[in-house]
Amino acid sequence: MSDLLRAGRAKEIPPTARVKEVRRTGRVEKVLRGGGGALGLVEWFHPGEHARVEESLGRLRVLGITRLRTHISWAEYVNDGGADWYGWLVPRLAGEIELLPCVHFTPPSLSRTGRTSGPPHDLRAYADFIDHLITRFDGMFPAVEIWNEPNNLLDWDWQQDHDWLLFCEMAGAAAHWIQARGLKAVLGGPCPADLNWLRLMGERGLLNVLDAVGLHGFPGTWDAEARSWRGWPALIASVRETVDGFNPKLELWITETGYSTWRNDPFAQVTRFVEIAELPVERIYWYGLQDIAADVAVQEGLHFDERHYHFGLYTEAGSPKLLGRLLASGGLALARDIADAGAPKPALGKPGLIGTKPALVTGGAGFIGTNLADRLARDGEDVLILDSLARPGVEENLDWLRRRHRGRLSVAIADLRDTKAVADAARDASSVFHLAGQVAVTTSLVDPLADFDINLRGTINLLEALRRRSEGAGSEPVPLVFASTNKVYGDLADIRLSHNDDAYLPIDPLLRAHGIGEARPLSFHTPYGCSKGAADQYVLDYARSFGLPMVVLRMSCIYGPRQLGTEDQGWLAHFLLSALQDRPLSLYGDGRQVRDVLEVEDAVSAYLAARDHAPLVAGEAFNLGGGADNAITLLMLIEEIERLTGQRVRRDFHPWRTGDQRYFVADTRRARQVLGLSQPLGWRDGVARLLRWIETERPHLVGRSMATGQMIEGAA
Repeated sequence: MSDLLRAGRAKEIPPTARVKEVRRTGRVEKVLRGGGGALGLVEWFHPGEHARVEESLGRLRVLGITRLRTHISWAEYVNDGGADWYGWLVPRLAGEIELLPCVHFTPPSLSRTGRTSGPPHDLRAYADFIDHLITRFDGMFPAVEIWNEPNNLLDWDWQQDHDWLLFCEMAGAAAHWIQARGLKAVLGGPCPADLNWLRLMGERGLLNVLDAVGLHGFPGTWDAEARSWRGWPALIASVRETVDGFNPKLELWITETGYSTWRNDPFAQVTRFVEIAELPVERIYWYGLQDIAADVAVQEGLHFDERHYHFGLYTEAGSPKLLGRLLASGGLALARDIADAGAPKPALGKPGLIGTKPALVTGGAGFIGTNLADRLARDGEDVLILDSLARPGVEENLDWLRRRHRGRLSVAIADLRDTKAVADAARDASSVFHLAGQVAVTTSLVDPLADFDINLRGTINLLEALRRRSEGAGSEPVPLVFASTNKVYGDLADIRLSHNDDAYLPIDPLLRAHGIGEARPLSFHTPYGCSKGAADQYVLDYARSFGLPMVVLRMSCIYGPRQLGTEDQGWLAHFLLSALQDRPLSLYGDGRQVRDVLEVEDAVSAYLAARDHAPLVAGEAFNLGGGADNAITLLMLIEEIERLTGQRVRRDFHPWRTGDQRYFVADTRRARQVLGLSQPLGWRDGVARLLRWIETERPHLVGRSMATGQMIEGAA
């Protein structure tokens, strides 16, 4: 190791080379520069994580971020294979982004304590190592960060350096050579922020040889719990006042800040990011890109503090959280819009109105929720939407509602698993329509735990909020209508079916004539069926056990305007969109499976009727669908789409999926009789209506107008 370091001594190396230009796009610079410093991300990589590096670079491209702060561990570098690892990592990162290496961790063999946090015996060895890095990776980064959180005992053992003379000598020598090579020297941010420590660094002369000072802070995750935290503006002003007395040219960089979503509050991460982007500093690095894997230990130990594991823009499984999705689809501007949409608003209704009691629609930015909220507002009701915006594209629905109903609509962007947010939303509700949830069978098979937490635990959070409210003095029970699913009946494999060239149909003449009734025994298949079915039963039991006016609607296939349409959810709209975009359809099974379909306006009418009848039918479940008159096969729908568009629809066939029903038609006679529902719109008219809506309101989703064969203006 000594030969390696001696080869890089600063006095043996000519003055620095220029830092090469990092590739940028106009979109990136426009999107991710706020009113304050330029934004970057923090992500640590460890030897052997080649695949994760490539995955991370791909995500940075999607997010439009071109700056990254990462660590170079001195201790790892001198281990077997360490130099080779960083010899691959640094050029790979620097080839695509502007890199800020944070150099820290003493090799135990050189440490005075035998630990990576201990001061090195030879304080100049740290500067020599940095000089070696600058030489080896000539032109690959414009600045070097000196240590990480030097006042954190886990990073720098200040018990061995009580007067900080060792650290200042080590850091000062490193800063001298960094600047001699033409790069910026950045002091690692203290955490917690400590003005007295910074003042001491100035008195020791360290601040005079630096270009920038780093700051760390995690308001809402850790710093909000400390009495000393007064907010970023106050901290920045205090730090500026402190360092100006020693070096007024020093830049202030926030080298690490972020927000942990361990409480399932991803919207708070959005608001913190938007706030931080406007601060008057030269650089901001947000921590981090992806949640720490559950089997990885942090410095304090494995799961010492759960908050450590949830700072990412992406989950451990790789799914984007709300902030990651917003940055990818619309950058900082979209994040600002959503932060504003979910910010606390004055009372709904007319100016000066006090005590407004809105209808609460959970999942109100989703397909059915948007149509329901629109109808409520058009009918003169105030509406509060609670939605996590987890589903891509729903922000368009939210924007549409806000523009149409500014005086009637309020928004709470929150996750069902956030107990406090759910209770706050339910506090003043006059009625509740519970449509939020994880909606895809396939997703539940990939992540059953998340499916359980959202659909079942989230529902219980809401039920408990309403139960506690009903027990208050003078409180009237609040009616709730729950969106359940026909999946609670399982795969219906025991129903004998006739199979001809057209469809699967029950042999039983009553079933064939009317469909599946509510007396059908429940049989939960797939994690999704289990979570929704259990939530269904909890709603009915809360009505029985606590006397609450709660009703369940077990939905078949609902379709109509504002439906996003994917293979997992909204298959009718998905078929239509795929055809309009000339994409082949994936059919699971043979296409002869039978479903009843219901246009969304009829579904909304059913929800309103269920709410109005809730005191009389509390604790009851109703099947909701198009009924036998609107029962179709997948192949019938494809034929109708071909007729409407005038062009053949391509299709691919795949094996049956787990738990898929070959036949489900809702027997809607009881719902129509008890709730007073009208005859639903015929499915052919409904499909034609949806086609007209897509071509009129979503032309950018249409690759070609099938009827005319002409490209629609604005199509990609």
